[in-house]
Amino acid sequence: MSRYVDGFVVPVPKSRLDDYRLLAEKAGAVWMEHGALAYCECVADDVKVGEVTSFPRSVQLKDDETVVFAYIVYASREERDRINAAVMADPRLADMDPQNMPFDGKRMFWGGFKPLVTIGDTAG
Repeated sequence: MSRYVDGFVVPVPKSRLDDYRLLAEKAGAVWMEHGALAYCECVADDVKVGEVTSFPRSVQLKDDETVVFAYIVYASREERDRINAAVMADPRLADMDPQNMPFDGKRMFWGGFKPLVTIGDTAG
C-alpha cells in the first residue's frame, strides 16, 4: 500500500508552547478520527543554527521561539485530500482564530510528499 505524508515546520514562541501542544492534541485527534494513519508533532531538541541553512533559519527563528517539525501519514494522496477537506470542515477546528494562534503562520511552511524509501512502520 502506498503512503502519503504532509510535513510542516513552524516557529512557536516558547511562552506559547503549552498552548501549541493543546492545539496539536486537538487537531491530531481530529485528523486521526477522519482517517490519518499517524500524526506526530516534534519540538526542537538538537537543532543548531546552520551557517547557510537549518531548521531555525528556515523559519527565521527568533530568540524567544522554538521550532516544531510535524508530519501526518495517510494511506494515499487521495486519502490525504479527502481527510484534509473533512478536517478543514470539522466544527471542532472552526473556532481557530488566525490572529490568536500560538505560532506565526506567515513563517510556517508545509507540503505533501510521496515516500521515496520506507523502512519500518510509518503508520505509527
